[in-house]
Amino acid sequence: MLTQDRYQTMLIEKRASGVALVTLNRPEKLNAINARMHTELSTLTLDAEEDPDVKVLLVTGAGRAFCAGGDFSGQQDSPAMGGGQTMREARQIVDNLLDCTKPVICAVNGYAMGLGANFALLTDIVVAARSATFADTHVRMGIGAGDGGQVIWPLLMGVNRAKYFLMTGDRVSAEEAERLGLVNFVVDDQELMTKALEIAERLARGPGRAIAASKVPINKYLKMVSNLVLPLSLSLEGANMATADAREAAQAFREKREPKFTGR
Repeated sequence: MLTQDRYQTMLIEKRASGVALVTLNRPEKLNAINARMHTELSTLTLDAEEDPDVKVLLVTGAGRAFCAGGDFSGQQDSPAMGGGQTMREARQIVDNLLDCTKPVICAVNGYAMGLGANFALLTDIVVAARSATFADTHVRMGIGAGDGGQVIWPLLMGVNRAKYFLMTGDRVSAEEAERLGLVNFVVDDQELMTKALEIAERLARGPGRAIAASKVPINKYLKMVSNLVLPLSLSLEGANMATADAREAAQAFREKREPKFTGR
């Protein structure tokens, strides 16, 4: 069941219409993902799937950002320090999202970086505020672009474009994201939740089984790609976490300076 008592880093609001509004709630950290949020992301769509009161899941972020990616500000609270458990949860985040038969909508405000970007892009419908910015920034932290980026970016924008953005970590504006096929809608910031809730309420009023039957086969295709790509990408990402470049990037992040990579 999707209930507030199971979640510490997210606010859960279940509406009478059947829309469950979930807000990532670490605004002081731009909703960066610590170990607890990483675990909660791995159960979120599974709980929504099993909750008979939920017809549509709508995810957004509190404050100035949707999600700034992994929280590298404290080693003990960073998913980057979680080892095998973190890699298992990373697989579950993607698998449970793709296995969810109910519509999942993402309303992206501000930064959507790293896993935050990939989670958003793996949902069924993405509504972006005009100020939204997307990037898979793993490479800038000296680690491979895991967490589903290598699954969904090529499918949405094409192989060579995806390789460029994943190898550079360059940012994509909301308008460019719409042009490249990453998002469905771009709206003014003040209209973000109005538009996202409008879509969510429409789907909640619709024929649920027919809607599920329309998305599930497509997600099975995505899952097929994920089953091929994700184990390797997570394995390589995990190996990268032990490199000198990853340690340098984390230290540079905490010291608020540019990392000096050596390729080791």
